Amino acid sequence: MVAVGSEAASLVGWLAWDMADHGSARTWHGSAIKAARTAGDSLLGAYQTGSLAQFEVESGNAAEGLRLIARARRQLDPDLPAIASAWLASIEAVAHATARDERATKRALHSCEQHTARVPREDPPPWPWVFSFDERKFAPCRVVCGAQLGRTRWALSSQEIATALSSGHEKQRALLTLDVATSHLSTGRTDSAFALATRAVHDGVRLRSGRIVERARAFRRSYASPTPPGIVCDFDTLLHDSYL
Repeated sequence: MVAVGSEAASLVGWLAWDMADHGSARTWHGSAIKAARTAGDSLLGAYQTGSLAQFEVESGNAAEGLRLIARARRQLDPDLPAIASAWLASIEAVAHATARDERATKRALHSCEQHTARVPREDPPPWPWVFSFDERKFAPCRVVCGAQLGRTRWALSSQEIATALSSGHEKQRALLTLDVATSHLSTGRTDSAFALATRAVHDGVRLRSGRIVERARAFRRSYASPTPPGIVCDFDTLLHDSYL
């Protein structure tokens, strides 16, 4: 029953995160970790700790995310399943990219790729890893890292983007679209960047995802011009009207 309570708290945390309620998301993810610890389930504890790490990294707290990733690994060493290793390495790569550490990002991406290749050779993923981790999970990680580091070769590869956007998860596709838009913006492709970002905001509003809209606001803050083109002004109007 305690393990079920941990999962329930985690679900509420994810929902709060999706609504961009960061304070509640942290509280509920923390409750999920405590419940897993009480249940004595190391796999569940590592998963919940990794989930909080993912939240912190996406919120821009790379150092805290890396600390939590290290804690999650310590909970399972040396019996860390391949899927857990790949998942944690993907979060670690984004954390290093957020901190603008390209060398560490490459190491984490290499580790993620190696562990991803091991996943099919292992037994079915242990609960609570009920999702698969394959190239369709690894490709978005490379795109996000490329966008964070300004490495357009990573983020704008047509093959990488096609693979990354093949996910059936609409919200994840919208978030990834914003990362691709960021890469377009870094290379001066303003019109295409804001066209992509506009599409992502429309998806965010339709899906009632504050997380997507807030990410779009962060994207907008990264662009400054005394005379913004019309597509940027239209984007500003869209954001202004996007109250969820």
